[in-house]
Amino acid sequence: MADWKRGARKVLYPVYEARMLRRMPDNLPKHIGVMLDGNRRWAKAVGRDTAHGHRAGAANIEPLLTWCDEVGIEVVTLWLLSTDNLNRPAAELEPLLEIIGDAVDSLADQRRWRLHPVGALDLLPASTAERLKAAADRTADVDGMLVNVAVGYGGRREIADAVRSLLTEHAAKGTSLEELAESIDVEAIADHLYTKGQPDPDLVIRTSGEQRLGGFLLWQSAKSEFYFCEAYWPEFRRVDFLRAIRAYAQRDRRFGS
Repeated sequence: MADWKRGARKVLYPVYEARMLRRMPDNLPKHIGVMLDGNRRWAKAVGRDTAHGHRAGAANIEPLLTWCDEVGIEVVTLWLLSTDNLNRPAAELEPLLEIIGDAVDSLADQRRWRLHPVGALDLLPASTAERLKAAADRTADVDGMLVNVAVGYGGRREIADAVRSLLTEHAAKGTSLEELAESIDVEAIADHLYTKGQPDPDLVIRTSGEQRLGGFLLWQSAKSEFYFCEAYWPEFRRVDFLRAIRAYAQRDRRFGS
């Protein structure tokens, strides 16, 4: 991109963003899910290695949460690592887990947001799982936006874990199979999800141009709105975020009616 175009954007985009903020509608989402996709492709595009892409992506998390705070979002779910990603080669996975751990520690140290790990922590290395749990403990008393950190997360695994938890709970109570069959409903399963007690996401954003869920919040996103952005995650900007919020507010949500 020509230098004059970069200079023009630096001047014009803050003005444009400020105008968008002033004109924000009232019907904003309470819960946003974000699929932080495209780190590796961005790294390849700029001629750097995969770890550089993951570090650049991690550096963009705090700005995103700050933008969410600006417009009054109550819950954010960040998908940082899927269960499928755990099958990547150790040479990529081990540095990635370290980058994720460092990013979560940094967020916890700021004590601006309440962190809540969601995912199959038993599939993660013990050191990573402990870092996630410690970050949640350190921010449990923070009166701020709730941030779900989805690491080792898969939607199908979450539903299976919820059903397993439900069965274990009733087995401990001595519930008969017939009574259990009668009691299982949508609410009973929802009460055992990783996000139990939270509102379902109103808006799900995916970066990098991919237009699929890939297993993200399968149960919770049944009535969510979706916004797909072409930018790779490391280059996702405040203006991209505001455009996603504006697009959501312009939709007529009928919830199947």
